[in-house]
Amino acid sequence: MYRMGIMALIAPDIPGINRDRCVKMAIVHDIAEAIVGDITPFDGVSKLEKSRMEKEALDHMCKLLGGESRAKKIVELWTEYEENSSPEAKIVKDFDKVEMILQALEYEKEQEIDLDEFFQSTVGKFQTDVGRAWATEIVSRRKKSD
Repeated sequence: MYRMGIMALIAPDIPGINRDRCVKMAIVHDIAEAIVGDITPFDGVSKLEKSRMEKEALDHMCKLLGGESRAKKIVELWTEYEENSSPEAKIVKDFDKVEMILQALEYEKEQEIDLDEFFQSTVGKFQTDVGRAWATEIVSRRKKSD
């Protein structure tokens, strides 16, 4: 989440994209994981059930914040990200994938293990030019270290 926020800050200017919205979305996109944990496809939880659990966790956290306008803004940003319903959400989704493969590259180098499945899981899934460009750079660095 932190690295995604930094990505949103340093990404090139893109006409029509609200950078501040991207930064905020990157910060809140995984907020429900504080309660439910990081549910992956390997956990055997259906997408519908994962969504329900995360929405319930988000609602709980927002109640703790008093449900006021800031809490409502968090829900709005989180929902926009989850539904991939804006250009900002698409970029932040790409940052999430870029961050994952960057972390996989770091683990591969540090632990001398092969995490190709993480790289393969993102092939053809980037929605933006900046996401594709950054992913290409990470993959090229991986190949140089082989």
